[in-house]
Amino acid sequence: MSGLFPRPRTVVAPGAVHVPEWLSPERRRELVAACREWARGPVPMRRTVLPGGGVMSVRTVCVGWHWQPYRYSRTADDVNGARVAGFPDWLAELGREALVAAYGEEAPVRTYAPDAALVNFYEGAARMGMHQDREERSGAPVVSLSIGDTCVFRFGNTENRGRPYTDVELASGDLFVFGGPSRLAFHGVPKVLPGTADPASGLSHGRLNLTLRETGLGSSGDSDARGADARRRGARGPGGDR
Repeated sequence: MSGLFPRPRTVVAPGAVHVPEWLSPERRRELVAACREWARGPVPMRRTVLPGGGVMSVRTVCVGWHWQPYRYSRTADDVNGARVAGFPDWLAELGREALVAAYGEEAPVRTYAPDAALVNFYEGAARMGMHQDREERSGAPVVSLSIGDTCVFRFGNTENRGRPYTDVELASGDLFVFGGPSRLAFHGVPKVLPGTADPASGLSHGRLNLTLRETGLGSSGDSDARGADARRRGARGPGGDR
């Protein structure tokens, strides 16, 4: 517990649940170490270039499947052409544990099979614009894990990037899961609060965010068809607006 009083588990919207300090300090350190390894390659951490020429302010590395606007592929064709690091079994198991923490024993644990993770690193003035995660063919929940600096996480509605939305502070160790009727809700990070990281987590500054997704792609080559569909509907994937 980082404060005087524990922060309660909160249902932010139907299917969207915030579980404060779910990750133990030891698990946070393990995840930080894993993220450092993934950031070294085979595909290094990078700032994603958007189709309009803009560059994301966060730095990203992918595991299992590589995300680029607006599709998944096994190889990072927009970086160095290498195949991304494999998605480890222990990370999938962590995702299933997260569903139980968020939804309880009725969570679809047996059928939840995350196979992709986007690891975003925020430092300085980095932020994430309001966007939807809709390149996945699966409608399974998204599991979000926060380590390091606290951020303001803006969780919106499924219709547009504007109001109504709810601002939630996500601190180091916090879990946020969104699925069901909230699976395609717009969300973003308008602000990170520098200097709020706990060095005991292995991260002295900045914010790491891991989002686990079930792509539904199986062994297929990529999700370009789904990405084209998202572009036609004007929806942005994990990149959002910058």
